[in-house]
Amino acid sequence: MTTTETRRPPRIKLAEGTGPVLVVLAALLVALAFAGPAYSEPAGYLALLKRAAPLMILAIGQYFVIVSGGFDLSVGSLVTAEVVIAARLIDGEESATVWVLALLLVTGALVGLVNGLITTRLLVPSFIVTLGMLLVLDGAVFLWTDGSPRGALSDAFRTVGREGFTVPLLGQVPWSVVLLAVLVVAAVLFMRGGTGRQLVAIGDNETAVRLAGGRVERLRTLAFVLSGVSAAIAAILLGGFAGVSAQVGDGLEFRVITAVVLGGVVLGGGRGSVVAAMAGALTLEALFSLLNLLGIAGGLESAVQGVIIIAAVAYAAVGRSLLRTRRSP
Repeated sequence: MTTTETRRPPRIKLAEGTGPVLVVLAALLVALAFAGPAYSEPAGYLALLKRAAPLMILAIGQYFVIVSGGFDLSVGSLVTAEVVIAARLIDGEESATVWVLALLLVTGALVGLVNGLITTRLLVPSFIVTLGMLLVLDGAVFLWTDGSPRGALSDAFRTVGREGFTVPLLGQVPWSVVLLAVLVVAAVLFMRGGTGRQLVAIGDNETAVRLAGGRVERLRTLAFVLSGVSAAIAAILLGGFAGVSAQVGDGLEFRVITAVVLGGVVLGGGRGSVVAAMAGALTLEALFSLLNLLGIAGGLESAVQGVIIIAAVAYAAVGRSLLRTRRSP
């Protein structure tokens, strides 16, 4: 006698911390539909994604660093430096676009490499290293531009950041949203692989990873390199979207950390999802858009970011205290 077993479809399981931020995001998107007529059509939400794309891409890189137990405070100044460098080198010449784009990606990777090597080889806390890099880049940009950036970005450079293609029913889909979708898939696949899992394990228990033969220093350095590359990509999008400015990256380092912890990623590492980190970035952008529509933005944005960061640090401290209590005999 044979029995036929009914196969159940696989359940989609969300990583820890993803559910709450998705609920908050959904509520904000619904609120936007009531608060502004622009969100009564898909074009309004595509425009929101276009604005949020640079922050979401920065959140990918920042996630790699935070989940492995570090911080990267240099990304905002790196974004500014990249935009200023691009404008100066291109200076409106279309033929210079390709090699300047490649240079920006290499520069981002090199800055991340320096941050990672100083942190892992010289054992300087990443908070101090990247804060120092922030000051170095800010000073270098000011000295080079004397406070007023020169040059101009080419039309080809600005295409990805400000243009798109038309899709029936949806309207114009920005190229930045397509690029974001590609990076989301790449980040998810990376975190499902062995290297991504080891990054999370390092943040949770560095000693265990070392005993298992994991190359902790190399992996942490890789996280900083990826963060630098993500800052370069974000700079390319922001340069196309907002143009050349010596303040284009101001405050992005704190905004992206706020976005990542809003997505449930624990400061200090070991817990969190890259999808939730990106959802946190989109949630933050949706929140600020709603505040703008309601006419209560401005200084409140900084206050909201501060509250989220303080709450995240307190939550992480309480979580570690409870964990130590459970492990103690």
